[in-house]
Amino acid sequence: MKTFNKKGDKGETSLLYDVRVPKSDPHCEAYGTVDEAVATLGLARSLSKKKKVQYILHSVQEGLFILASELATPAQAYPQFVRKHPVINAQKVQQLEDFIDELEKEVEMPRDFITPGDSAGSAVIHMARSIVRRAERRAVSLQQNKLLPNEEVLKYLNRLADLLFALAHYENVSPEK
Repeated sequence: MKTFNKKGDKGETSLLYDVRVPKSDPHCEAYGTVDEAVATLGLARSLSKKKKVQYILHSVQEGLFILASELATPAQAYPQFVRKHPVINAQKVQQLEDFIDELEKEVEMPRDFITPGDSAGSAVIHMARSIVRRAERRAVSLQQNKLLPNEEVLKYLNRLADLLFALAHYENVSPEK
């Protein structure tokens, strides 16, 4: 497979199932924002010195790959997609909640807003959190236009932002190595 194919040179791309759309299409905005989050989480994972944080971030990156593929699927092709691919479901949302519960057992969460920057790893996790919030807004837009068949996607993104807040705090205060 070649790295380039020149098919996007005129500002179009393909969603899954060979549906051509402008690169400004709401699907592209949504999955592109998720791609930004995945890359930022990779940076955070490389900066973290804590095995638990690295593990959770990697797990989240894998979940976001699944989520991005859903966002890249046209609504009319979604039934076909579901038969062949994993999707975001209640169990994946629960996994995020379980991670949050685990972190909250180990460190007390702040009750106020915090200013990111106490460590590089934590600051980048906060950056990823803000990108996930933008991805959530893009997904809401898809949902409002009846282009997002799976409601669990919104729950996952919302819970993920909560997890990243908790994880950024954990990165700063946990004695765990």
